[in-house]
Amino acid sequence: MVAARAPLVIRYSVAMSPPAAPTFRDRLILLASLAGFVAFWWALAAAKADPRLLPPPPTVFADFLTELSSGRLLHHLWATLLRVALAFGLAMVIGTILGVTLGRMPRLNRWLDPWVLIFLNLPALVLIVLCYLWIGLNEVAAIAAVTLNKTAMVLVTMREGARALAPELDDLARAFALPPAQRLRHIVLPQLAPFFAVSARAGLAVIWKIVLVVEFLGRSNGIGFQIHLKFQLFDISGVLVYALAFVAVMLVIDLALIQPAERRANRWRR
Repeated sequence: MVAARAPLVIRYSVAMSPPAAPTFRDRLILLASLAGFVAFWWALAAAKADPRLLPPPPTVFADFLTELSSGRLLHHLWATLLRVALAFGLAMVIGTILGVTLGRMPRLNRWLDPWVLIFLNLPALVLIVLCYLWIGLNEVAAIAAVTLNKTAMVLVTMREGARALAPELDDLARAFALPPAQRLRHIVLPQLAPFFAVSARAGLAVIWKIVLVVEFLGRSNGIGFQIHLKFQLFDISGVLVYALAFVAVMLVIDLALIQPAERRANRWRR
């Protein structure tokens, strides 16, 4: 038994170095890449005989200002962001709990692995349609459909993270007689954090696309609903306005929140 418990400092070296914070040069490259995308779009639009098939950036920007000034863009953007946030949060919590449980309990994982494979390979459209048929055309069905689609992806990633936990660090924690709360904070969570960051970043890129399909099929507001409306009117510029507006929001969230969180999660690898 250890009489005096000293603060435990653990450094666990791995071959992979954590991603560095973006420099000023990296930000310039990002801006140049986005400018190149706009230039390519403009050149492709100019090559089209009919501008209605691919409107040039100035036309789309003018429609963007119209939708923004009317308040419609912000209204529908906010509705979609709320659905993304709710479904994302639920999927991350449920998927993390299930993934860590299965990763730490091999016998239970053998029994439930076929279930995981079924939900992982079940098409998103099937889950969406079933949720609407079983629950109804309401917000509960929409959030449930998106959450079910994303939970399996989080579960698989976090299960691999739980399997990759270093057993020697568990032995070290037992040798120092660390309480469960400290073991979780200093041993388990730092090792799981990179896997959590990866599942969050990959999941955010997928989940909003599923939300748009949910809104396209059965909601009366949101970006997906507006894209459906513009599609019926064959308004390609309107489709691009709402699609690119939400893509821009997701890029800001990724650059401002997800990437810094990923760097922070991998900071312990240094």
